[in-house]
Amino acid sequence: MKRWAEWAMLGLLAALLPTNALARKAAVGGVVMPLYPKGTVGTLGVPETRERIAEADETFIFNVSDPTLELFRPARPNGTAVIVAPGGGFVGLAYEHGGRDIARRLARHGVTALVLKYRTVKSRQDAMHMPEVHEREMAAIIARAKSGEPAQVPQFAGEAHAVEDGARAMALVREHARAWGLDPARIGMLGFSSGAFLAADLAIGDKVSRPAFVGLIYGGLRGPVSADAAPAFIAAAADDPYLPQDGALLYAAWRKAGAAAELHMFERGGHGFDLRPKGAPSDHWFDEFLWWMRSRGLLPKKNK
Repeated sequence: MKRWAEWAMLGLLAALLPTNALARKAAVGGVVMPLYPKGTVGTLGVPETRERIAEADETFIFNVSDPTLELFRPARPNGTAVIVAPGGGFVGLAYEHGGRDIARRLARHGVTALVLKYRTVKSRQDAMHMPEVHEREMAAIIARAKSGEPAQVPQFAGEAHAVEDGARAMALVREHARAWGLDPARIGMLGFSSGAFLAADLAIGDKVSRPAFVGLIYGGLRGPVSADAAPAFIAAAADDPYLPQDGALLYAAWRKAGAAAELHMFERGGHGFDLRPKGAPSDHWFDEFLWWMRSRGLLPKKNK
């Protein structure tokens, strides 16, 4: 039970979505689109599964072989789009609270939001679902957090496929920009935990698939960072038990390179905060993200 609470903080959440049609209605208003034609990418050989974990008050999804985008269009699009990349350690996806809820909230502000269901590693068929490689990765992260060692977190198993899916998602949204009323220069990505690693990889990677801006929420350091890296909004909590220093390290790397970045290091919030109130300073991260977007011309400025 205790370990489930720990992994819940990492955001292994999800809702199982249909993927075998070009685009079909989702359960709650979204439109689900596959990233690739059927049979293009390899399969894990096991079906996607979902499991509701009472301790986390969430549904977890595992064994994702068929990545998708779920589209939430606002009533009045303002031209900006955000791809939301849920967390989950590349084992599961934080799809409901770390994905769809945030997409709906963005859409209320005129942002065209899309939730990225990216590929995961193959889960172990037991109560914890975590493969041995993930247990080793988490043990190393926890040891690093306790030691205070600022070394960069090595690439995770499954991260390469997830980043490939993120790049494909950026291409698809740009292809649909005109039809969805979007400005191709205002398509960004908002990532959480492992989703933030994914977003950081894209933010400093190939310019073809680089988002126009990124939100890195309780993610980790990726490098090297160049001066033309995507502008970054960085949010984390000082009491994060897994990545307590990484928000500051991300900010320092961006600023050292001369790239634009803003950091919000909350005193409390732990790892895995979303839109649900916790009575912690991190409860205000989304409001700060909106202000940052307005300051960059990504949202209309409020009337005085």
